Amino acid sequence: MKVKICGLKKAADVQTVIENGGDMIGFVFAPSKRQVSIKQAQELTKQIPASIKKVGVFVNPTLEEVKTAITQVPLDLVQLHGEESESLIAQIERPVIKAYKADGDLARFEEWLPTTKATYILLDTPGEQFAGGSGKTFDWEKWQHIKLANKKIIIAGGLTPENVKKAEEIFQPYGVDVSSGVETAGEKDPQKIKTFLQNAKGV
Repeated sequence: MKVKICGLKKAADVQTVIENGGDMIGFVFAPSKRQVSIKQAQELTKQIPASIKKVGVFVNPTLEEVKTAITQVPLDLVQLHGEESESLIAQIERPVIKAYKADGDLARFEEWLPTTKATYILLDTPGEQFAGGSGKTFDWEKWQHIKLANKKIIIAGGLTPENVKKAEEIFQPYGVDVSSGVETAGEKDPQKIKTFLQNAKGV
């Protein structure tokens, strides 16, 4: 099970993910309380080994913005949370994680899924204050029967150390993604990060 810890802003939190077996670390470049600059991300990624993938999270970016981050941070994957076109996805020279708002028509999702050029599909709850996730779960029971069309699915939205195993049992996904679920009072909590990683990986 691949585990992505997203929205990191502090070196100590990056180190916690590294020490406890995380697979991907997400840096948010879109407007958010977790947003970091290219320069901040550069500093944070210096300590990350090559075995852990660095993911840049964007909402409706230009191709130039994505290219700049890929080159300067550098990034291994790009995560898109807006209304990005397939044309943009095709031009990004890294694997793309495309977020899909799991809030509505399953038939529409299943029709779209085989057509997207994204390598990974991230099922998430629609954002509230900001575009992106809301930190709440979507209707797992409704979505557990989706046809995956050979895409690698990542589950996000409201995951916590307490419910991540249930999400894995229901969806048997490629990976899981968490941000607010490992926070206390709006800040990353090292113990919650550690427990989430242990539970997600069955340690």
